[in-house]
Amino acid sequence: MTKQKRSLLWFRKGLRLHDNPALLSSCDGAKYLYPIFVLDPWFLTADRVGPNRIQFLLESLEDLKHSLQARGSDLVVLKGKPLEVLPTIWKTWGITHLYFEKDTEPYANERDGQVRQAAAKANIEVETPVSHTLYDLEMLIEKNGGAPPDSMKAFESLLGKVGLPAAPAEDPPEKLTAPGPELKKTTGVYDSLPSLKDLGYKDEATSSIHGGETNALSRMSEWMADKQRVAEFEKPKGNPAAFDPPATTVLSPFLKFGCLSARLFHAKIAQIEKEKNNHTKPPVSLRGQLLWREFFYTVGGATKNFDKMEGNPICRQIDWDQNDEFFKAWEESRTGYPWIDAIMMQLNKEGWMHHLARHAVACFLTRGDLYQHWEKGRDTFDRLLIDGDWHVNNGNWMWLSASAFFHQFFRVYSPVSFGKKYDKNGDFIRHFLPVLKDFPAAHIYEPWKASEKAQKEANCIIGKDYPKPIVDHNEASSSCKDRMKAAYDAGKETRKREGAPSPQARKAPKIYG
Repeated sequence: MTKQKRSLLWFRKGLRLHDNPALLSSCDGAKYLYPIFVLDPWFLTADRVGPNRIQFLLESLEDLKHSLQARGSDLVVLKGKPLEVLPTIWKTWGITHLYFEKDTEPYANERDGQVRQAAAKANIEVETPVSHTLYDLEMLIEKNGGAPPDSMKAFESLLGKVGLPAAPAEDPPEKLTAPGPELKKTTGVYDSLPSLKDLGYKDEATSSIHGGETNALSRMSEWMADKQRVAEFEKPKGNPAAFDPPATTVLSPFLKFGCLSARLFHAKIAQIEKEKNNHTKPPVSLRGQLLWREFFYTVGGATKNFDKMEGNPICRQIDWDQNDEFFKAWEESRTGYPWIDAIMMQLNKEGWMHHLARHAVACFLTRGDLYQHWEKGRDTFDRLLIDGDWHVNNGNWMWLSASAFFHQFFRVYSPVSFGKKYDKNGDFIRHFLPVLKDFPAAHIYEPWKASEKAQKEANCIIGKDYPKPIVDHNEASSSCKDRMKAAYDAGKETRKREGAPSPQARKAPKIYG
């Protein structure tokens, strides 16, 4: 029976060979091994996922394909709805076992549940090991009394009871089991990976961040080589205006796609912390950043409507405005505030920006200046970020809009002084907004204050070549604070009247698939 085992290894995230328990299990005793990736049309629409992230994915698949081929295997790439593609190929290939890494996003929960049901009807054994997160999230919820922790402090307390995460799985064999001869008869298989154009994308990718496990491990090794830098890493410190090179690891895209194992990264950091006595501690340390990711995954996967304001038990109900011009100006880098516009230009071009830069533009859109709904900003980030991650993105937008987790709504990032603190000369602005490159440092953050003569000398007339500020920050910020206070007060009255707990104390139902 063992010799007749035919394994289907379905890659989705986890685009790597290291720390891949699904790969190890699929190899064990298999006569044939079919590693596949299905290009799901649900993701392949420009209004949902931009070209930079899809290009990063294609590069990651190319790298994975080469790594598998070097071990005598291959990556079979198909396109279609997984629930239609998988039953067809497992019948054609005589699959007996299906392996895939567990995913907890809502779309994945529904998709994978349907796939498991179809596999059961076909008498196919299914195994879904945990390797995208540090811990088994269902185990964490169970250890926490059946509900997610309501703060990072509570989460750290929970981890103190659970202990350190499991060590990364061993590396796969140098020689992998090859696919069977039926593969040659299969239709719909890409002979070579498609391009963006092949997938229907009109715009080219513009990011300088390239995907793949090889790049992930190289970037991690390079960053970790400076052990003192690792030991001293402290968020929220760092320079959001640094771009060549950035002031942080830029490993988040590789973690998002699983080109880099979070467990391997955690183990490497932990080893350095053992060597360095005076290192920073979670939640501000580099290891702490992985714990923040884990926190949002844990809460997001077990909170109903985590990606919405309405019906979300941990989210405050805010009377956000709906001003399409404000939103489009923010999204298209024409708010008239160079610091904000330069960050959004970096997002559009690179698909990435420093965490403090994300804080600044998210605050500006929501509670800081424009008072627009955090869900709209979340959607823009989700479409444009290479590291767009459902759990982390939703959690951070609720945090930065003071809708959940963080409630000091009166602490607002200035769209002028915050950036100036890190980059007095405005080099970041000059790079991403070249229309302002000739302004002197005295006016680069507030070009509307320059004289007409100075604007002409800078070859940029404010209101013509670059927009005037869309709002007066002092007035807008003051109004936002008043409205946030009123919304908070209204929420307290509603909860008092209904006898309901505050959002951060509310216990959310378990909704893991």
